[in-house]
Amino acid sequence: MTVRPEDLRLVLATDCGSTTTKAILFEKKPEGWRQTFRGEAPTTVEAPFEDVTIGARNAITEVEELSGRRILDPAVTDTLKFLTPAGDKDGIDLYVSTSSAGGGLQMTVAGVVRTMTAESAERAALGAGAIVMDVLSVDDRRKPHERIARIRHLRPDIVLLSGGIDGGTREHVVELAETLLAADPKPRFGRTLRLPVVYAGNKDVAGAVEALLKEHFGFQVVPNIRPVLERENLGPARAAIHEVFLTHVMSHAPGYDKLIAASPVPIISTPHAVGVMAEEAARRRGIDLLAVDIGGATTDVFSVCKTVFNRTVSANLGMSYSVSNVLLEAGIDNICRWLPFPADPNVIQGCLRNKMIRPTTIPQDLSDLIVEQAVAREALRLAFLHHRSLAVGLKGVQQERTISDAFAQTATGESLINMKDVSMIIGSGGVLSHAPDRRAAALMILDSFEPEGITELCVDSIFMMPHLGVFSSVHPDAAQEIFEHDCLVYLGTSVCPVFRKVKPGAPLLAYKLEGPSPAAGTLLCGALVRMELPLGASAKLTIEPAHRSVDVGAGPGKPVERTVRGGHAGLMLDGRGRPLVLPKSAAERVAANKRWMEAFGLELPEK
Repeated sequence: MTVRPEDLRLVLATDCGSTTTKAILFEKKPEGWRQTFRGEAPTTVEAPFEDVTIGARNAITEVEELSGRRILDPAVTDTLKFLTPAGDKDGIDLYVSTSSAGGGLQMTVAGVVRTMTAESAERAALGAGAIVMDVLSVDDRRKPHERIARIRHLRPDIVLLSGGIDGGTREHVVELAETLLAADPKPRFGRTLRLPVVYAGNKDVAGAVEALLKEHFGFQVVPNIRPVLERENLGPARAAIHEVFLTHVMSHAPGYDKLIAASPVPIISTPHAVGVMAEEAARRRGIDLLAVDIGGATTDVFSVCKTVFNRTVSANLGMSYSVSNVLLEAGIDNICRWLPFPADPNVIQGCLRNKMIRPTTIPQDLSDLIVEQAVAREALRLAFLHHRSLAVGLKGVQQERTISDAFAQTATGESLINMKDVSMIIGSGGVLSHAPDRRAAALMILDSFEPEGITELCVDSIFMMPHLGVFSSVHPDAAQEIFEHDCLVYLGTSVCPVFRKVKPGAPLLAYKLEGPSPAAGTLLCGALVRMELPLGASAKLTIEPAHRSVDVGAGPGKPVERTVRGGHAGLMLDGRGRPLVLPKSAAERVAANKRWMEAFGLELPEK
């Protein structure tokens, strides 16, 4: 079925998440495309229901009740049948969907060298919206039987097998294929399904690998993801992963055959849809952009820097199911350092373990909320560090080497992310999107990502980016219009100078704000200042560095003149330095956090 954008007036989109299925109605109004009604219900991919369309139907029914519009055909109850096309009171023109139900797309990737082809394979899988369960390589120091046991245990949905540049190593690629053959892993879904294997390695070895694997796996060959050391070619592998995910994996998941049949547009994974929107937003604006989705179990980070898209998923950093892992990785001291009141570390640890046991609970008082936001800062910080470690340039470029030299390589590529170039950071997930005070969300992003220069901070209002991502495959202009008007909630603009050799309390820069709330003054080293700049307003900001090392994005010592956008937190001037270092004394840290929260107008607990 061909979908023509000009024929669309009402579009229904669902996102079948791991715990919740969300349905959103997009409508073409006289003023343009807008999001109008939303419903949600528990996802039903697991027993006793084992039919994802039941949860989708329940969420859609809520949209029907709120909108007063009949969308589903009442005569059909065992599947999703929509009334089309849209009339004045009934029906829709198009239904689209994304999914991460059943744990989303889970993959194992393999390559010859961990920091070269295996890392390229990992980027390809992550960019396709997968959770990478393990990365196998010849130089990963595991014995063959350990790799075999690991693959059998994981039971991935898809295996991406890479290795060797075209014309390069052969025996190591065949060795990886033999390991996979010996493991003979079984897929999670579909008793009769042959596990899909996508081969994207040395083209000269494709025939030998196919001869080994084609009788046991659903085997597919695509162009090499690393044809030469100097270039990655991730597109064909990502396209193959999408196709395999839809036709082989999702079609065997409970009820997905009915979900797939309900839409003329291919279902895509939730993280991939979010990445589509982030990439399109960066392209249209011509900027470098970061986006993050922090959930109960995982945290996804997306970046578009120098036009290169990267995504990572930190599979054990989350706010409920994985909160104890945040405690383990960050340490209780790093969590407590963000609290504006003295706290017993043992009590805080007990609270976090209770949260893991009862993951659906919410904070009961202001102190609990502040502790949760402290955990969020550490989860976001660790996830971003993980992302920066993968969002790098290619290793091994323009260097003469043998395969043994490559195995010995320990140097990493240079990060593609320069925070001075990042013009927008978008936060998503309950702790950010549903923070009781939007200014608290702005402070969490500021503390976690440590932006530099001038950066717009936003949140996704109701986690709409997945729905818009799949809708953009049909009508990109409408999706971007809704993204701008209804999805993005602007928190404000941060100004974060980078400097060195400036004493605390000394002047960093002079600023002048001309607009709805004019202001002028001096930002001191170590200070955090917030000025009101209403949502929807803009103002002219002039900055004059007071020290030749102070860089606000134009270069050390250079003045800046920029039109800045307002938001719930207004204009934020952060003179705390980069990297952000908190005081060593516990009492001084408490006092500093109090000052920062007061600067943002946030309420402090009475105790």
